[in-house]
Amino acid sequence: MPETLIRDLNDEEIQETSMVELAYFLLKEKGEPVLYRNLMEEVAKLKGFSEEEKNRLIAQLYTEINIDGRFICVGKSLWGLKRWYSMDQSTDSAVAQNVKDDESDEELEDNFPSEDETDEDQDFRGGFQDYDEE
Repeated sequence: MPETLIRDLNDEEIQETSMVELAYFLLKEKGEPVLYRNLMEEVAKLKGFSEEEKNRLIAQLYTEINIDGRFICVGKSLWGLKRWYSMDQSTDSAVAQNVKDDESDEELEDNFPSEDETDEDQDFRGGFQDYDEE
C-alpha cells in the first residue's frame, strides 16, 4: 500500500477521512511528536471545522488517539507514533527517559507531602462525615 500524504488528498477525501487517520498522517509527515492541541488545530483546519465544531470534537479525537495502538503519549500532551520507538522504549518508563518534562522533579515533589508528614499534620477543613451516626 503506498504511503498516504495529506497533500495528496483532495478536499472530498479529507472530508471522508476520519480525524484519527488525519492525525496519523500529520504525525507521519511531521516525523516528530506534536502537542495534542496543535494536532487538533491541524485536523480542524484540514476539515474546515468551525470553533464550535472543534470544541465539540476535541475530546473525541483525544479518545480515539488514546485507544488507537499506532499512537503513544511521550510527554505532557505530547503525542507521537509508536513505530518511532523500539520495543524497549514502548514501556512508559523507557519512553519517559526520552521525554523532556514540563516540570522538574523538585517541583513535582513540592506538590506531595514529605515522608515525615502524617495525616494529623494536614489541615482537613470540615473533617469527614460519619455516615454510621444518624
